[in-house]
Amino acid sequence: MLLNPTLEKLQTLKLTGMSKALEEQLQAPDLYQLSFEERLGLLLDREATERDNRRLNTRIKQARLRQAACVEDIDFRHARGLDREQVRQLLNCHWARDHQNILLTGPTGVGKTWLGCALAQKACREGFTVRYHRVPRLLQDLHIAKGDGRYPKVMAGLARIDVLLLDDWGLSAFTDQQRRDVLEILEDRHNLKSTMVTSQLPIEHWHEVIGNPTLADAILDRLIHNAHRIPLQGESLRKKRRKVAKAKAAT
Repeated sequence: MLLNPTLEKLQTLKLTGMSKALEEQLQAPDLYQLSFEERLGLLLDREATERDNRRLNTRIKQARLRQAACVEDIDFRHARGLDREQVRQLLNCHWARDHQNILLTGPTGVGKTWLGCALAQKACREGFTVRYHRVPRLLQDLHIAKGDGRYPKVMAGLARIDVLLLDDWGLSAFTDQQRRDVLEILEDRHNLKSTMVTSQLPIEHWHEVIGNPTLADAILDRLIHNAHRIPLQGESLRKKRRKVAKAKAAT
């Protein structure tokens, strides 16, 4: 058997997983005891795994998550009101399959963004497309997109994302145009895709930060009524870590 041409053809066909597995089989004499069908099955399994990993890496890269977080590292030891059972139920990602939203609220430093990124990364692992945006920057980008003609394309791209993570919601009051942009984003996604929001403001204050009562009602109707709410509380975890670091440095 001419192995080099076979390996080259596998590479040409972009069957890199099968190529690597074949090379490994050649270095493992015990595998020669397997039947042709069994060895072929191993090659196909390796190719499928390689492709799954490549797709996952692409989804995570395209998500542009602010923090490298994963659900396996969620810390329930700190008293911040995080419900272990609620989080466990969210880990199956049924919320994304059912096009439900997640709202994370709480004071600065309690881990809203980190937890949002962890849940978003889990959604990537489950095969969903994800995109992270800070709300102030996104609204600024939409304003620029209107000027250079990219607005319809940008909005269409946001509508296609399975899980849209909007960070730092409500840092400042929305302008009229920003209210309308947010409504268009949520209208495109309502009952079709999932949206995750993190905010320092309690949900009951969102109406006033949006401003216009009519548009605020429309926005919140599309955002909160099918949402899982995760209200966090307590002292900033960053402050706690600094205190621990200072204590260690003093000893």
